[in-house]
Amino acid sequence: MLASSRLAIAFLQMTSADGDVRVMGWGPYLVLLMSGAAPAADTPPARQDALDLEALVNQQYAYPERLPNGRFTVPDKLRAEAAAVGTPRDLVRYAERALALLADHHAITGASLKDSWAVFPSFGDLWVERSGAHYVVEAVREDSPAEQAGIRPGDRLHGIDGISAENAVAAFWADLGTTGGGERDGYAARVLAAGRRDRQRRLTIGSPLARPRELLVPNLYSLSAAERPLLSARQHGKDLLIRIHDSLGDAATIVAFDRAMAQARSGQRIILDLTDTPSGGNTTVARAMLGWFVARPTFYQMHNLPAEARQTGIARQWVEQVLPRPGKHHRGRITVRVGRWTGSMGEGLAIGFAALGARVEGTPMAGLLGAIYDHKLPRSGIVVKLPTERLYAVDGTPREKFAPRPVPGRR
Repeated sequence: MLASSRLAIAFLQMTSADGDVRVMGWGPYLVLLMSGAAPAADTPPARQDALDLEALVNQQYAYPERLPNGRFTVPDKLRAEAAAVGTPRDLVRYAERALALLADHHAITGASLKDSWAVFPSFGDLWVERSGAHYVVEAVREDSPAEQAGIRPGDRLHGIDGISAENAVAAFWADLGTTGGGERDGYAARVLAAGRRDRQRRLTIGSPLARPRELLVPNLYSLSAAERPLLSARQHGKDLLIRIHDSLGDAATIVAFDRAMAQARSGQRIILDLTDTPSGGNTTVARAMLGWFVARPTFYQMHNLPAEARQTGIARQWVEQVLPRPGKHHRGRITVRVGRWTGSMGEGLAIGFAALGARVEGTPMAGLLGAIYDHKLPRSGIVVKLPTERLYAVDGTPREKFAPRPVPGRR
């Protein structure tokens, strides 16, 4: 929607990460559009959207307590960049940089540029955390370029593009006009290790027992788009093992899952492997899977919408149910396997199955915050994606804090 006046009413439709269309109504955008002075007649639409982005984040972002003083504040350096935006391309670049201030892998733009940073964890293969003075590789994505290059969990990320990891992280934040620290440095290290989309990565990797070595590692955008199955299923001893191949957003996965479940013997345990679902998906696919394991309507996830409370002063929270699917029911046990590349809707499935009494085991998940809504900027039409709903397990545990059980036999 193009707006010629700050007084224009933007009645916008936003789509959450679970695929449901959310019509938020006029309120949040009317507040946004009416704030501040009216733009000059010659202000480019993209520039006005850039200048208004700070207000949009403060109105819609569901996790303000993560920010200094509970507010999203754009540093002077980026404020000057916003004032210089002239084209939609400029706006995309600015929005990418501004959203990086949130240090939230779930806050991204709908459009990107050739040299944009990789979207993480969808296009990342190294989970890096800061531990004291070191940046440690906590997990390596299976069958990824990083694994093929010989990088292993427990290795240290010593450098990026010939710069020490510590200095590269500090430069990442300085380039945005701010500083890092704490969990923010882990976020920056993961983004830097995933690299830019148009080039390979130059990473210096070492272990406590070996000298650092420099590696040239392709980024995940350079991989061939070979067709992968939506999922794979096979008999695994006494169990039926079903592995989802990052397809929780594809409606065809429902048919594939139903076919896989048709192989299950009566009472057989199902092992559902979600360790390769970093890109999320939608609740239609998730509820189709969950529906195989319930005999009656069952609560599986809780939602909270902070933006409505900010707008009206009245809190909104609700619990969602999964319903049985006629002719599709399995009485056997289910074990769900998760890891660092279990993200967003994969994490939602994990807490949903836990609510049904399934055993959820593995390592910590991606910990992505909430459900993303698409927010269409009113003048340029460019979309920014923000965690706008908080999500919880039915016992009130925030989804990002859900802890799986250890895998039996592994330390």
